[in-house]
Amino acid sequence: MPSPNEILAELKKIKYPGFTRDIVSFGIIKDIEVAYAGVTVSITMASAKPEVVEKIVAEVKTTVAAMPGVPAVNVQIEQAAQSAPRAAAGIAQPRTIAGVKHIVAVASGKGGVGKSTVAVNLALAMHALGWRVGLMDADVYGPSVAMMVGVEKAVTLTPERRIIPLERYGIRYISMALFINDETAVIWRGPMVTKLETEFLFNVEWGELDCLVLDLPPGTGDAQLTITQRVALDGGVIVTTPQEIALLDVKRGVAMFEEVHVPVLGVVENMSYYICRKCNHRHEIFGHGGGAALARSLNVPFLGELPLVRELREGGDRASPMVAADPAHPVSAAFKSIASKVIEGLDRSEAQHAS
Repeated sequence: MPSPNEILAELKKIKYPGFTRDIVSFGIIKDIEVAYAGVTVSITMASAKPEVVEKIVAEVKTTVAAMPGVPAVNVQIEQAAQSAPRAAAGIAQPRTIAGVKHIVAVASGKGGVGKSTVAVNLALAMHALGWRVGLMDADVYGPSVAMMVGVEKAVTLTPERRIIPLERYGIRYISMALFINDETAVIWRGPMVTKLETEFLFNVEWGELDCLVLDLPPGTGDAQLTITQRVALDGGVIVTTPQEIALLDVKRGVAMFEEVHVPVLGVVENMSYYICRKCNHRHEIFGHGGGAALARSLNVPFLGELPLVRELREGGDRASPMVAADPAHPVSAAFKSIASKVIEGLDRSEAQHAS
């Protein structure tokens, strides 16, 4: 699948009907979204004749469809007012969030690898290291952050109708689970999900944060790509388990971040081993070392491994996550080590951009 910038370069070859200039230099390309289902090109036409619009739409579809790996092309037309100033040519850039210094997405190629548990405890570990941290549960269909962190009061709004996040264990957080009861089925279509995720990102009073951690939905589909395209991410953390079938999905996760030019801060191997309470032996139930080996082969950092620990699961079930409830536990120390490496990666990336 081509990137938005590669698509934009191809669109520069299309001349505006009757002119020698291309359609990009005219500023009519408003946005380009790349998803696994296809490419959507949004164009803004102020006063063009219908036949001109029709010709441009046809050429855009033909040009983009001819690019390798594009399964489908959709062109959305937005009518702009004639008096409105023309935007500079180019693609709409991912947005930053006011007051938030860094944004990190925690992702997994598949479900069932403990991604939300890692996201919650990673956020708490970063807070334990002195950072001001927020946590956004971006999984609309299976929100679990609120259950793991706990809910002590209802969500409120500012007079300007902005969402005030809850705060517990020193971190601010928001989740779809705060707006529905446990028995409510979330049956929403893609556009509705996208609007809600945008609301959580840009209409929440996050305040001053050193880092906002996004717990992405499992997989690498449209919802994940939409978030990574719309918000200015500083890095991604990928969670996997050691077995081969899970490791295959890590490649998809790395490819997703590369697609939107977001650096991969590293890979975390969860459920890496189990220490038997009776015999005190280490058992590698799902294999071991696959995450580190794959990280090396993909040339991305390996952040660390986390064992199967009953207290970790119980803490999530009781809204008492381990890093907050038992900061001296070895697994809490492992999370802090991972958090330290994530912080180092963010600082390093910031220094590179500043130089």
